[in-house]
Amino acid sequence: MHTRRVTITQLLVAREDLMVAELVETWVAGWAVSRRTPPPVEMPWGFYIAVADSPGEVGRHVLPEADELRVRSACASVAVPRTWMKMPVEPEVIEPWLSPGWVVAYEETGHLMVTDLMAAHRVEPEGYTVTVETVGAVVFARVLDAAGEQAAQGQMALLGDAAVVDRVRTEDAHRRRGLGQLVMRTLADHALKEGAGLGVLGATAAGRALYETLGWKKHATMAECVYRP
Repeated sequence: MHTRRVTITQLLVAREDLMVAELVETWVAGWAVSRRTPPPVEMPWGFYIAVADSPGEVGRHVLPEADELRVRSACASVAVPRTWMKMPVEPEVIEPWLSPGWVVAYEETGHLMVTDLMAAHRVEPEGYTVTVETVGAVVFARVLDAAGEQAAQGQMALLGDAAVVDRVRTEDAHRRRGLGQLVMRTLADHALKEGAGLGVLGATAAGRALYETLGWKKHATMAECVYRP
């Protein structure tokens, strides 16, 4: 668990390389809890998560650190198509290290983002209400419209003093109304009440802009590749 004596920004300045690896480990643990997969299995190069409910993915390797030896070792361990690999590095860096059959998924490049969670003033736009449900260690926030239909959603896994945010989405018909910010602030408030102070997430390029408006900071590019022999 992380010790909250200083802010995450101060820690990253002091120990950037080590801290990114620790943040990736936090993210992968929370992702598995959020998605209800089996717990991550430790591997020489990082972690492996089996994924059972995705037609495009049978499992994923997550590398907290990305160097040529780790990447080549992880690639060589895979024989099953639709296995993915994710790591904190620019995607063009890993391309020369990949074995035959592996493809860099440039369109899936993400961003590892963190923040010190803070209480926020939440305002529900007229015609919308927020519901919060906790199932085990996962908190679900949903924004409903006047008809009771889901307009936006998000969830997070609580890991002691860290909260890993996941699956934040606003339906197309309800975009540009601040609902994504409402979901994020709702989750942050709930995390604080549960004793978490550190927020971690993996953002898409589109989602990054939303999170930055709320004070989240990018600390690594997350490259992805997939085995498609």
